[in-house]
Amino acid sequence: MKLEVPYKSIPDMILARVAKSPDAQAFGHPGPDGSAVWLTWAEVASRAKAIGAGLRSLGVGSEDRVAILASTRLDWILADFGIMCAGGATTTVYPTTEAEDAAYILRDSGSRVLVAENPTQAAKIEGADLPELTHVVLMDGEPAAGAAVPQLTLAELERRGAEALAAEPSLIDDVVAQIQPDHLATLIYTSGTTGRPKGVELLHAGWCWEGVAQASVGLMRTDDLQYLWLPLSHSFGKTLLCGITHIGLPTYVDGRQDKIIDNLALIRPTLMCAAPRVFEKVYNRAVTSAQAAGGAKAKIFAWAVRTGLRKVALEQAGKPVPAGLRRRYALANRLVFSKLQDRLGGRIRVLVSGAAPLSKEIAEFFAAAGLPILEGYGLTETSAGNFVNRPGALRIGTVGQAIADLECKLDTDGEILVRGVGVMRGYHNLPDETAAAFTEDGFFRTGDIGEMDSEGFLRITDRKKDLIKTSGGKYVAPSHIEGLFKSICPYTSQAVVVGQARNFCTMLVTLDPDALAGWAAGGPLEGKPYAEVVSSPEVEAMVAGYVKELNEKLNRWETIKKFRILPRDLTIEDGEITPSMKVKRRDVEKNFAGDIDQMYAGALAEI
Repeated sequence: MKLEVPYKSIPDMILARVAKSPDAQAFGHPGPDGSAVWLTWAEVASRAKAIGAGLRSLGVGSEDRVAILASTRLDWILADFGIMCAGGATTTVYPTTEAEDAAYILRDSGSRVLVAENPTQAAKIEGADLPELTHVVLMDGEPAAGAAVPQLTLAELERRGAEALAAEPSLIDDVVAQIQPDHLATLIYTSGTTGRPKGVELLHAGWCWEGVAQASVGLMRTDDLQYLWLPLSHSFGKTLLCGITHIGLPTYVDGRQDKIIDNLALIRPTLMCAAPRVFEKVYNRAVTSAQAAGGAKAKIFAWAVRTGLRKVALEQAGKPVPAGLRRRYALANRLVFSKLQDRLGGRIRVLVSGAAPLSKEIAEFFAAAGLPILEGYGLTETSAGNFVNRPGALRIGTVGQAIADLECKLDTDGEILVRGVGVMRGYHNLPDETAAAFTEDGFFRTGDIGEMDSEGFLRITDRKKDLIKTSGGKYVAPSHIEGLFKSICPYTSQAVVVGQARNFCTMLVTLDPDALAGWAAGGPLEGKPYAEVVSSPEVEAMVAGYVKELNEKLNRWETIKKFRILPRDLTIEDGEITPSMKVKRRDVEKNFAGDIDQMYAGALAEI
């Protein structure tokens, strides 16, 4: 059945939300003293309209690109909404983007205005050849008087817009009335795991569809309180903004990842979406803390997890949970799991994971702890939200069912193909790559391999380009092995399986500094630098034990014959992971080629 979308555009949706609940809480943010400060929907719209009018005064017209180079914060949302109200299109740039790539994105997109978080971010485009760029707007800091591109503050832009609206009150309403569903709303450059980023053209129709579709599957409710820290430069964050606007739920916004735990206790949300790395860190902390406690506490923790997993296994199989197991689980919840629930604020109704694969074993642990994670799936090219598990209908190990009227089918090689309103118009300035991304009948080629059961639950088995084919002709799905290892070894930060055209598989491993510090506490390695700890024989032996346990769960051709613990974690800055926490395999293999070569040195003689 076709999903009915009652909006022509994002600003149309914003104005409809304001008409329905002008005085309801919309977005909260940290105030000067750290406490939460909230804006109503009427206040959000008033400021967005003023910013939009200010952008119109700078010459921004229909579908003109305005770039945002900033971290997740309230001003990001206000700027984005303002761009929408001006009839423009937002070009998103991650705050971690290097200067060369930032300039490339602005040049390729033809952005006319840059909204930068501060002078440091604005400095990334200094000296760059950007003929279309006319102004730089600063969220924080003072404009540079001698800048090659004129600068002004966001507050000044908003003030100018308010004056324009005072003189012509219908200015923005008239602009919004002209925006059509097929107009460009957003240009998001894929961080990509290979090659130069491509600009993905996403339309108002697709984002409005996403907002309504999210409501149709029960992920968000008006009585929820959401905590939003995800990068808004990423499609996952953007699609959440659409759901928030359509449904009207209050959302606290703070992109500082080091504040996540503090904010969970402060805000006590009922809904939070995250990349798997956040859930992995919570899992690592819980397991390693229990192990470090030792004695009765460790035994009680292990018993509670076993009890929870038995209950989850029965529920997943559609079988009743016996009364005795229910009583034991209630005790496990009181003694162990309630403490973990409190760590996340104590009110979580829904946790959603996306942007990268979530280990099935870690998902089972959270379900056992009474914190089921609803894994979803989508791509930048498809407006992020395509498949998701529903509240009360979780099938662990899958990314759920297609949302709303999205069409999906599997190609002959298992590649997932999707078609629907949320799919991109194309890659910006890349007609050949756009054509190659679609089948003859208009389905988008996701590049992911999957399996779908009779009820439409989709299981992602791997990236088509990431499948490893050993020199013996065997195919290996690295993400499955990596996720399994993370669930087995609670000290893991990242794991990267290597083996393409090799005669066996190896693995690069990085360890979580916080978890490792706990492991080293009380021993001779306590307080030592990370690089020294991970190079010690003790850590080598510890990881070797976990690799042995991993291999016992794998087919013979998948087993990890050798591993190497890296002297540092993978980073965005070194180009090894994307801002959405996806590992860029080829860059990792390039940066650590020496370590890989050493693992395969003399390999023929060993086989």
